[in-house]
Amino acid sequence: MSQTKKAAHERELFGHPIGLYILFLTEMWERFSYYGMRGILVLYLTAQTRGDNPGLGWLDVEALSLYGWYTMLVYVASIPGGIIADKILGQKKSVMVGGFLLVAGHGILSVEQMWAFYSGLGLIVAGVGMLKPNISTLVGGLYKQGDERRDKGFSIFYIGINTGAALASLIVAVVADQFGWHAGFGLAAIGMVLGQVVYLSGQKYLVKVGNKPEKKAETSDDVSIGQIFSMQFNKKTPLLTTLLLAVLSTSVAWFYIEKQQLAYIIFFIFLSLVVGMMVTIYGDLKSKVEKDRYLVLLLSFIIVIVFWGAFEQAGGLMNLYAENRTDRFLFGYQIPAAAFQFFNPFYIIVFAVPIANFWMWWKHRGKEASSLFKMANGVIIMGLGFVFMVFASMQYETLGKSALYWLALAYLFHTIGELCASPVALSFITKLAPVRYGALMMGVYFAATGLGNKVAGLIGESASEAGELNTFAGITIFCVAFGILVIVILKPLKRLTHKAEDLRETTHDEEAEPFELADD
Repeated sequence: MSQTKKAAHERELFGHPIGLYILFLTEMWERFSYYGMRGILVLYLTAQTRGDNPGLGWLDVEALSLYGWYTMLVYVASIPGGIIADKILGQKKSVMVGGFLLVAGHGILSVEQMWAFYSGLGLIVAGVGMLKPNISTLVGGLYKQGDERRDKGFSIFYIGINTGAALASLIVAVVADQFGWHAGFGLAAIGMVLGQVVYLSGQKYLVKVGNKPEKKAETSDDVSIGQIFSMQFNKKTPLLTTLLLAVLSTSVAWFYIEKQQLAYIIFFIFLSLVVGMMVTIYGDLKSKVEKDRYLVLLLSFIIVIVFWGAFEQAGGLMNLYAENRTDRFLFGYQIPAAAFQFFNPFYIIVFAVPIANFWMWWKHRGKEASSLFKMANGVIIMGLGFVFMVFASMQYETLGKSALYWLALAYLFHTIGELCASPVALSFITKLAPVRYGALMMGVYFAATGLGNKVAGLIGESASEAGELNTFAGITIFCVAFGILVIVILKPLKRLTHKAEDLRETTHDEEAEPFELADD
């Protein structure tokens, strides 16, 4: 008797559902388009308006300001993107909608008009917000709970992420350098088209995952953002906190910020609401254990902001440094500045497994290997990477150019720091979050990551006055000091977690993306 032929979504390739490879290729081309555009964005903004490859001729401070706003909004957009998927469309359709928005956004960027530039960026922000938080959930949905193949499946998926980023760093950089910035933007659009074609053609392999959510009756355990805001404005302390912060911050924006005043006012009001919301949640917690863990959770958000605030100099200040201060000639060929973004995904592919194995070996020897310890060390190691940028700046001041190996070494330390901190950050936060607010804390995590990206832009802007050497040195000192401080207070912090890591160990957290560039 012949065996019944399997349905498309049940078929496997190399021991994994075929749907995994559909999502692998989709994410690979999406990351190709995103990181390809990100790599040349600041360089395009600052390029002279006349010459072989004209840009917009912006000042560095203006370009880095836009870069900060843009990368922040990409992360913040993940919050409504996740809500739309969970409540309305489902993850599968949300990824599809996000893909169409990204195709349109990258395509419009290739048009040499300012209306196209801003429209393209807006569409990309919306597209990443719809696609990014949902595609990982689809990967997790391909496997049943407890399936031992899940971890390996995510590892394959992460290879797609970094393969796309690495290819983009080289190919888009060269195309933009040889044929013009808009050709680079156009190539990023082609990459996204390929990803969308793969995703649409592979729908038969994804029929059982990420479908439109069924309407469920709300229970007393469901806490929505609307409910929290309602509590926030009905309780005296959160309300006063929100109003006080909003008044103080908007006053600062009104009297002391001249450029982008309205944008900063909106931004500060948003931050005030978030802080008030966090105060509201703390007041709503009943047990001492939950309150203690929540305090550590807040510190974790601060670590996230500090880490990404320094790390995201890669696409901004360090990108400009590669363009304007670095001797980029190698064997007679001048390497495009954006191509230096290749180091991070390349190092991730090379060092991800050895570093994961190191921490496993370290833990088995009975050494400290908690998530907080890893995150603190990640911040320290990443901060030490800027020591090489200090040396590069000193060499530039002496010789008029700095060697490219300084950037290679800086990105090496940044990547090692990322591999220590990023894989555990979101997982640790989900273990500490009160059960009723678990989903919301993931949204706050994305907001914290976005705020870190905005901080990165502000630091880059300050370099125009403080100087690059002082800026790089300041980042080093602050990150190392901050990381050491966390380690110094590690024991009391661990007591406050009440062994959350031991009690909530899971086989894998499909929401965490440990090996993604400046992103998880």
